[in-house]
Amino acid sequence: MRDKSRADLVNRRRFLSAASLAGAGIAMTRGASATDTTKPDPLITEVQDWQRYLGDGVDKRPYGSPSKFEKNVIRRDVSWLTASAESSVNFTPLHELDGIITPSGLCFERHHGGVAEIDPAKHRLMINGLVEKPLVFTMDDIKRMPRTNRIYFLECAANSGMEWRGAQLNGCQFTHGMVHNVMYTGVPLKVVLDEAGLRPNAKWLMLEGGDASGMNRSLPVEKGLSDVLLAFAMNGEALRPEQGYPLRAVIPGWEGNLWVKWLRRIEVGDQPWQTREETSKYTDLLADGRSRKHTFIMDAKSVVTSPSPQAPLKYKGRNVLSGFAWSGRGTIQRVDVSLDGGRNWQTARIDGPVLDKSLTRFYVDFDWNGEELMVQSRAIDSTGYVQPTKDELRKVRGVNSIYHNNGIQTWLVHRNGDSENVELG
Repeated sequence: MRDKSRADLVNRRRFLSAASLAGAGIAMTRGASATDTTKPDPLITEVQDWQRYLGDGVDKRPYGSPSKFEKNVIRRDVSWLTASAESSVNFTPLHELDGIITPSGLCFERHHGGVAEIDPAKHRLMINGLVEKPLVFTMDDIKRMPRTNRIYFLECAANSGMEWRGAQLNGCQFTHGMVHNVMYTGVPLKVVLDEAGLRPNAKWLMLEGGDASGMNRSLPVEKGLSDVLLAFAMNGEALRPEQGYPLRAVIPGWEGNLWVKWLRRIEVGDQPWQTREETSKYTDLLADGRSRKHTFIMDAKSVVTSPSPQAPLKYKGRNVLSGFAWSGRGTIQRVDVSLDGGRNWQTARIDGPVLDKSLTRFYVDFDWNGEELMVQSRAIDSTGYVQPTKDELRKVRGVNSIYHNNGIQTWLVHRNGDSENVELG
C-alpha cells in the first residue's frame, strides 16, 4: 500500500453501466483442470532438497509460526488514515484466508492509545454504581467462574467507511478488513452483575478500558444481561495484547468500539454517559446535519475475497469464487453472487458452520473464459434483511457518514485477471 500515492487510492474510476458485461462467458465448472502434459515434471520425478536433509527439530520451535512461503499473509495499515500509529488501525488480510476462523495473529487492530501491556496478576475489574454490593475481581476470581466458548465476528463500525463517497481503497483487506472471527472463552457478564446485584433503576452500563486512552462506552443493561462475555482467551489461548489481554468485553453483533479492551471497570447507571466515543464519534451523520446515535447493531454484509484486487484470477477455465458474509442480527441464510454487475444473480454455496453473529463462508465454482466480470455479493440474514446497494444506503444516509457502511461491494475483473474497486452508477 505504501508505494501507491494517495491520489491513486482515492480516485478509483466509477462505472456508469453494467450493460457491457452481458454474456461475460460464465458457466458452471465442468471436469478437472490438472496440467495435461506428456513431458516429465522434475518436481515430481526428481528428489528435492527438502527430501535430502533433516529439518529443524521440535526444540527450535517452542511457539509455531507460518511457513516462510506465507510471509505476505500479514496485517497491513494505510499510514495516511490517522495522525499516529497509537490511534490507528491495521487490516485483516481477508483475501488470504479460508474457512471462518481468523488466526489470532491476523486479527485487525484498532487502538486509541496504543497497546496496553498489563500484568494479569495486577489487573482488576471493578463493578460499581447502581449495585447492591460494589465488587473488585482479580483475574483468578474471574477464571474460577462458570465459563463458556462462543464464536463471534468483531467488526469496527468504520469498516468500509472510506467508501461512502465512492470507490477508493483498492483491496478487500482495506475496504472490509476491519473484521475478524474467533472463538472467545470467557464468563457471561450476567454472572458478575448478578453477584453485585443490580438495583431496580439500573438501565445502563459504562464499560471502561485500562489503556492510556481510557476508552469508555455506554451499554444497555438488557444487552449486558443477554449474551455479553468477559473474555480472557481467543482461539484456545490467552488474548493477544493487541486484542485486550488480559480481559476484554465481547458484545456479539454490535459495533467493535463497544468491545472495550483491557476492561477494568463497569459502572452501572440509569442513563447513558454520553462519552466522547458515542457523541462526537461513532454516531452516523446524516445529510441534513442531524446524526443517528446508538446505532449499535452491525447489519448484514458480505464481500467477495477472491477474485479481488489483491487476489487476481490467474487461470482461465476452472476457478473458485470465495467470500465472507455476516450479520449482527442473527445467522446468514443465503448469499447471492452476481458476475455481471447485478443484472443476474445465482445462489452461492455456503460451506462450514453457519453460526449466530459469526462470519459465514460462501463459494461459487465457475469457468472463466477471459471476459470482463463485475463481481458482487449480497447477503440475506435470518431476519429477512437483504444487504443494500451503496446507492440505497446513500438515499437514506447521504455521504457525510463514516460508520455502518454495509453496501454491496463491486470488483471489476479485467481480461488479464487483475481486479479493481469500482462502483456502478
